[in-house]
Amino acid sequence: MIYSMTGYGKAVVAYKEKKINVEVKSLNSKALDLSTRIAPLYREKEMELRQIIAKEVIRGKVDFALWIEKDAGADATPINEALIQNYYKQIKDIMANEQLPEPNDWWATLLRLPDVTARIDVEKLSDEEWQYALEAVNKALKEFHDFRRQEGAALQKKFAEKIDNIESLLAQIEPFEKERVEKIRARIVDGLKSIPDVEYDNNRLEQELIYYIEKLDISEEKQRLTNHLRYFRETMDEEAGQGKKLGFITQEMGREINTTGSKSNNAEMQNIVVKMKDELEQIKEQILNAL
Repeated sequence: MIYSMTGYGKAVVAYKEKKINVEVKSLNSKALDLSTRIAPLYREKEMELRQIIAKEVIRGKVDFALWIEKDAGADATPINEALIQNYYKQIKDIMANEQLPEPNDWWATLLRLPDVTARIDVEKLSDEEWQYALEAVNKALKEFHDFRRQEGAALQKKFAEKIDNIESLLAQIEPFEKERVEKIRARIVDGLKSIPDVEYDNNRLEQELIYYIEKLDISEEKQRLTNHLRYFRETMDEEAGQGKKLGFITQEMGREINTTGSKSNNAEMQNIVVKMKDELEQIKEQILNAL
């Protein structure tokens, strides 16, 4: 079945005082174009994450984001009590030695001093937390795939309708095709008869008519187009990731429709060909979104 290249997935997994958030979204692209925004704690795992995403996503312009939300209490910067006490003692000693007045607001003075509220702990990624992060990534990718599958089902339905329309239009050409041959023959014979005192060999005329009509014959184009329509349907039912293949088949369909149009020296047939081109153009527009 067809999968769309447009997709979106998000997951949130709780780990201790944290919420690990993962978001994946994509648009159509000829190849995999991956951009990432990863929280500093997980940057050491960026290559592993890229490999996971590339394997699952295959193709598309993809934005991947992984970030952390922490409880307000857990994220508060700690106050270095020992350092404050040390500052306080030093300032008191200096003031006593220099006979200087003490500040009116000791607390405001001490908090302005260097490193009093600096975070000195270095957070490291544990194996346990990484497993929780991977769980969030996998959940987001599953939701992303579900989105792509739903969009792809809508695309497949639309393609099937357009293929049916082209097939129906192709069948409408046949009556005009037979009528056209007789009109061509009659027009050439009438033209010759309208020229006075012209003698011609009926056998040679018949040969020329056959040659001319064969050049305008579209039987092969019709057969090839029928085969392409069938192949398009079969390819839609294959496993995901056939977007490029469907694009190539669409090009071949266009070639046969164009050739049919160039050989159709009949107004009704040419009108039908225009309608076929319109249906095919709508397929081409949407095929860019197929994975």
